[in-house]
Amino acid sequence: MIPDILIPFLLVGLAELGDKTQLAVLVLSTKTRKYTSLLAGVMLAFILTDGLAILLGNFIANKVPMDYVRIGAGILFIIFGLTTLLKKENDDDDGSYELKSPFISGFGLILVSELGDKTQLAAALFATQYDPLLVFIGVIFALLLLSAMAIYVGKMLMEKINKKTISTAAGILFIVIGVSFFL
Repeated sequence: MIPDILIPFLLVGLAELGDKTQLAVLVLSTKTRKYTSLLAGVMLAFILTDGLAILLGNFIANKVPMDYVRIGAGILFIIFGLTTLLKKENDDDDGSYELKSPFISGFGLILVSELGDKTQLAAALFATQYDPLLVFIGVIFALLLLSAMAIYVGKMLMEKINKKTISTAAGILFIVIGVSFFL
């Protein structure tokens, strides 16, 4: 029972550390003060994508055209980046803006970018070797821990670094991540 939770927790946690989805969560957290709402949206997306992967195993990887998912995710990241950069240029105040809905922003961005991701596929494979419910618990706990850490780091950055600098870096990072989906 312990390996069924611990192995997915450790391996998915290590694989997701510094991944594009965690960077996206960090950047989104610099654009809101509604951290709980952002975390809830992010976690719902992880629960749906990884939960379905665990339930359906390799079926998703074989039936969903991953090229379309990658293109959609890339476009979404680029749109977020451009919006961040353009909004920053139009702001006369401190260069920051609040997400209108951190829940929807976190949910949508993570849902699209996590489809076909290595950790989602790893979760599906673990479910073929271990108890799927325990794999789900291990994977979701790892993603919750990493997402909460990313939000905390984003909050700390907002307190320490000039908001215009963060907005510019966030916009550029979103665009770079978006472009990486096309490579």
